[in-house]
Amino acid sequence: MDIILIQDVDNLGGKNELVKVKNGYARNFLLPRGLAVEATPSNRKQLAERQKVAAKKEAAMLAQIQEVIAKLQEGPVTVGAKTGTSGKIFGSVTSLQISRAIRDQKGYDIDRKKITISDDVKELGSYKAAIDFGNGHHSEVTFEVVAE
Repeated sequence: MDIILIQDVDNLGGKNELVKVKNGYARNFLLPRGLAVEATPSNRKQLAERQKVAAKKEAAMLAQIQEVIAKLQEGPVTVGAKTGTSGKIFGSVTSLQISRAIRDQKGYDIDRKKITISDDVKELGSYKAAIDFGNGHHSEVTFEVVAE
């Protein structure tokens, strides 16, 4: 029996996916729990329409991600930190500080959980951080630590 999944089902498939399952599994488990619908011609048309809308959203999101990546590649982001007389930072630079600096200087709000700093930043200088936008899109941003 062909069905269209409404939700992700473990070991079967993802949302809005057309799959073939045994009749009993569909009638006794998937359909009563609202996890799937039968793949009738009208439901197949709705599925095709949902996939078109999802593709448009994905393209718009990809364009926005490319715009953000281009803006981040233009130049380094400056992060201020309190330092001692020898140029060492009190503490270290965190992803939260980088996120705030990007928001203030570049105008894009990036979640701090998506930013990964490659090594400990405990001195003034130039460093790199990786940003994961999801769906396999990554970027590297250069940030410069300066004394406040």
